[in-house]
Amino acid sequence: MDLIRIGDKLISLSRIQTVVEEMLELRQQGGSQAEVAKRFNTDRTFLSRLESIGEIRKGRTIALVGFPVKNIEELENVALQEGVDSTLLMTDQERWDFVYEKSGIQLLNDVMALIHRFRQYDVVIMLGSDKRLRLFKTLLDKEVVSIDIGKSPITQDVYVDPENLRKIIRTIKRDE
Repeated sequence: MDLIRIGDKLISLSRIQTVVEEMLELRQQGGSQAEVAKRFNTDRTFLSRLESIGEIRKGRTIALVGFPVKNIEELENVALQEGVDSTLLMTDQERWDFVYEKSGIQLLNDVMALIHRFRQYDVVIMLGSDKRLRLFKTLLDKEVVSIDIGKSPITQDVYVDPENLRKIIRTIKRDE
């Protein structure tokens, strides 16, 4: 049941959840704690404590991008466990499907959207061939941590050591 009784009060858990989600959405959109608290007729300190309760980590945002990768699920699990904010990993087949299943203009638009997406992160960990790594460093104009998985062109999926990835992520977080 969604309702709980505390003394003479009847409280709706779904209402609490809805209001908290709205507050955090406004904060994510750039609203200050004071502005959001005023809008919901509460204290700024309440909002600060609420954010602290849910905080997973502080620091720079991290993304992981790579192809062609054999052990995607393993690497995604490491990224999730280590608090990586965004992950895009593809096998060789998936990357070619990405290219060939689109018109030229759609491919260009999708590639530009991905570049824009990953430029939003403070650090991008890139798994790829030697040539692709240089290209991505230039396109992203960000801190790119390169993991060279082979000489270009790579024509088959490559196994990437998940514990090496974990060490790299932890080093990035430690350097904050």
